[in-house]
Amino acid sequence: MYAQQHGLNDTLKVFAFITPQGDTIPSSSLPPVWVYTRLTPQQRKYWTEWTRLRNAVYVTYPYAKVAGRIMNEINAKLVHVTDKKERRNIIKAREKELKKEFTDKLTQLSVFQGKVLMKLIYRETGNNCYEIIDEYKGFISAAFWQTIAVLFGSNLKQNYEAKGNDWEMEKIVKDVEKMYGYKS
Repeated sequence: MYAQQHGLNDTLKVFAFITPQGDTIPSSSLPPVWVYTRLTPQQRKYWTEWTRLRNAVYVTYPYAKVAGRIMNEINAKLVHVTDKKERRNIIKAREKELKKEFTDKLTQLSVFQGKVLMKLIYRETGNNCYEIIDEYKGFISAAFWQTIAVLFGSNLKQNYEAKGNDWEMEKIVKDVEKMYGYKS
């Protein structure tokens, strides 16, 4: 009579957890459940901006590394040079090489990528682009390029704040450095 009242699945074997006090607690696992939702407009905007920033860093970071290396080379050559004419010749010679190598690539950058590049150059050199141009080309040239930058909605005097406003860019740069083996 007992077997007829109960079915085959009335008793299930399950895993159990035995506590140190001797209690037996049944345990089981559930299959994972994926929950999908639509992004809010704010989330969509954030991820769009973040992706744009990430792509700009990926494109411009190698140029910033090269700029930092080249500036160190130029500064090393100019350390003991006191003659203004010789100093100008060293800078002009290096400038011609750089124009030949990078003009086509850098003119293809968007304005946003240019802004990111200027911040990354500051990160690599410790000087903003205005200071760099002023040092190598003079005040008039720096003022001219600052005016052009302002017309395009940018600023050569922008700084890089790794722990401030540019913390997301710094995270992306750290990832790029790990990925491609750049040394800070």
